[in-house]
Amino acid sequence: MPNENLSRDEAAARSALLRVASYDVELDLGSAADPDAAGFRSRSTITFDCSESGASTFLDFIHGGVEAVVVNGKAYDPAETVTGSRIMLHNLVTGTNVVSVEGTALYSRSGEGLHRFTDPADGQTYLYTQYEPADARRVFANFEQPDLKASFTFHVTAPSGWEVASNAQEAARTPLGDGTRSRWDFLPTQRISTYITCVLAGPYFKAEDSWSTALPDGDDLVVPLAAYCRASLAEHFDADNIFDTTKRGLQYFHELFAYPYPFGKYDQAFVPEYNLGAMENPGLVTFTEAYVFRTKATEAQYEARANTIMHEMAHMWFGDLVTMRWWDDLWLKESFADYMGALAVDEATDWTNSWISFANRRKAWAYVQDQLPTTHPIVADIPNLEAAKQNFDGITYAKGASVLKQLVAYVGFEAFIEASRRYFARHAWGNTTLGDLLEALGDASGRDMSEWSRMWLETAGVPVLSVEAEKAADGTYASVTVLQDAPDPVSGEQMPRPHRIRLGSYDFTADGWLERTGTVEIDVAGRRTEVPELSGKPVPALLLPNDGDLTYAKIRFDPASLATLLESLPRLRDPLARAICLSALWNSVRDGVLSARDYLRLVIRTAPSEPGAGVKQVLLDNARTAVERYAPAEIRGALREQLFTAVADQLADAPAGSDSQLILARAAAALGRRTDSHNELLRGLLTGEVAYDGLTVDTDLRWRLWQALAGTGSAGTEELKAELAGDNTAAGRVGYTVAASAMPDAGVKAAAWDAAVNSAVLSNELLSATIEGFNIGGHELLDAFIPDYFAALDTVWSTRSIEIASRVVAGLYPSGQDLAPHTVPADHPVLVLSQEWLESNPGAPAALRRIIIEAQDQLLRALRAQAAAR
Repeated sequence: MPNENLSRDEAAARSALLRVASYDVELDLGSAADPDAAGFRSRSTITFDCSESGASTFLDFIHGGVEAVVVNGKAYDPAETVTGSRIMLHNLVTGTNVVSVEGTALYSRSGEGLHRFTDPADGQTYLYTQYEPADARRVFANFEQPDLKASFTFHVTAPSGWEVASNAQEAARTPLGDGTRSRWDFLPTQRISTYITCVLAGPYFKAEDSWSTALPDGDDLVVPLAAYCRASLAEHFDADNIFDTTKRGLQYFHELFAYPYPFGKYDQAFVPEYNLGAMENPGLVTFTEAYVFRTKATEAQYEARANTIMHEMAHMWFGDLVTMRWWDDLWLKESFADYMGALAVDEATDWTNSWISFANRRKAWAYVQDQLPTTHPIVADIPNLEAAKQNFDGITYAKGASVLKQLVAYVGFEAFIEASRRYFARHAWGNTTLGDLLEALGDASGRDMSEWSRMWLETAGVPVLSVEAEKAADGTYASVTVLQDAPDPVSGEQMPRPHRIRLGSYDFTADGWLERTGTVEIDVAGRRTEVPELSGKPVPALLLPNDGDLTYAKIRFDPASLATLLESLPRLRDPLARAICLSALWNSVRDGVLSARDYLRLVIRTAPSEPGAGVKQVLLDNARTAVERYAPAEIRGALREQLFTAVADQLADAPAGSDSQLILARAAAALGRRTDSHNELLRGLLTGEVAYDGLTVDTDLRWRLWQALAGTGSAGTEELKAELAGDNTAAGRVGYTVAASAMPDAGVKAAAWDAAVNSAVLSNELLSATIEGFNIGGHELLDAFIPDYFAALDTVWSTRSIEIASRVVAGLYPSGQDLAPHTVPADHPVLVLSQEWLESNPGAPAALRRIIIEAQDQLLRALRAQAAAR
């Protein structure tokens, strides 16, 4: 529909005109279980004040038809007032106005709006809403922008046997007619934004608990807790563990923020085919049901779930209680929640690797995003909703969180928390901008935060810190200088930023461990920073810039330190220091500074003794990427076999039942997608002819193994169908779809392409599974689709929702390319086609162009690394 892309200027004009008091929303979901019912009845009554008599504005509603529009008691013809996804409102009165809109909203299969899912295990239908940044308008008519907060009262009609929940507590439940349907009425919410309202409906399994704590006035705050999942997953649902993490988080944030949890109840729903990790709807947080582990999960997976629980809980204050005015300041909630999630796991749970996981995964995501041509400041320029949708990226989340960690080192933790408390007290239930936070930070710290903001929040790009050291004849440092290379991504001008860092000195102990022998904490504030504290000190085996991971920067090692790491990294005892070094070396691979061959040797040497499951997983994933993307084609096969053999050998030696054993088995399956050299191992694990003590080949691992065999043509269609018959579940259906689309057959690839590009039949999750399977294959199968890809871009973008179109465009970009000998990376045919498309489509939507530009740059980076390794 037209007019969906609300602009920032339109939102500002509407905000200046209106103050919204309340919504009363009625949804009739009684026919949701009927697959032929495309939509549902939606009625929205909105009470708002207008500051200008006779003014005009509009409501947002992406719909399947509008039947009635009533403004201040007067009915209007929808044919005259409805234009695409906007409902025009004219002749408003000064003061209170009441508008009612009744129409048909559409069920979703894309995860946007009200998503409908039919469980293949039992045929039951499940519904949930997902709105960020602007999909509440797919369910009810509203003013869809974050600064027009209001109180919401929801009424839902649904089958009587269902569970129905919303942001606020249930007020009443009334059977209707013959009792097969009931109406749920919920209490009004506090003043919140449209995008964090939520409805959940279906035959969900529900577990209940509660948390309480003392308030300053002596009363108790009692918060009812609930956790939901699909009925067919109930046997795998560890609600007690989820509640334990939840209670720890509520107690931690209650004390840390000195502001009681403000939203009454705290429900958490784990839902199918979810587009995100989770969403912070107050009173009813939604999560991907991938966090309901139906098969064995590693401690790293449980820790990741705890991090997500804490991240969303932090949003109750950063984002829900106090909300950014417009999406330019999305970081005001996401950066804080990302930082607070890691902090809460570290301080309020039994997991001790939170900051290691942050350095290993979250910051790695930020470094990748911040080196793309489309990088942007943390405080971004978001002119419209389409741009907002694209901005939920590694900069807004992980770079922002990294910068906040640097800020804490700069102003001190107590000042940072005091600023947060003042921020909540001043702006509760309101909307803010960057200036509001800086004011609170300045008041609490006594520092002028404007320069820090300018350098860290309002610039883009990744600084690179390296060490220039001169060694004296006696084996001590003659001088040490920290160099900063920080070119602006747009102008190319150097913009060195202030850093608080530690330089860690590490030497070998008598028993061969590499341990810290000293640290120097310094402020880096320019291109060159002398470190006189190290002059005259013995040169260590390793000098680690950014020890403790205090700042946001890529680091480069001096030659002696690099040699130490390549030879002895497994002997580095401190886990955070090891993670920092591994991250830095991976950045060097991506930058073409360290070859894929050298990195692979490092991983093969390091992985067996790496105790952290999360770090080991990242190491093996990176090694596979180094082989498949960054290694020259002529040595790729040999490197792949070297890695696969090492993984197979380590799997045979892994401790029984350990996380390491499971991670290695998964890694073997992933490597098996590209080679049949270890098919005997893979098929043996499936049949039981190969068995390792403690390793359970459960449904998840079985599908990974079948996908590997299918990808090399070593499994047949009937075998895959037989496996699906034994695992007729949502996860089984996804596993089957990947495997079936992976088969090295031209007809299979054509069918997968057609299903993804030319059909709207697939749901979001099955679309991604189809694309994943399609991409398992060589040039002889996939190159023929390259021209079709560029020809289809415009149609895909104009006919599919932005979520689905983004999956197709990003997922099918032909990124698996090789650099022919004696050729220039920029001249690769796929890069040329990409550039030709960009130049011939200057008016294409910015979000579409962004995906192509980013994919083009990632491919160019891979080809440059291949060239550098020759």
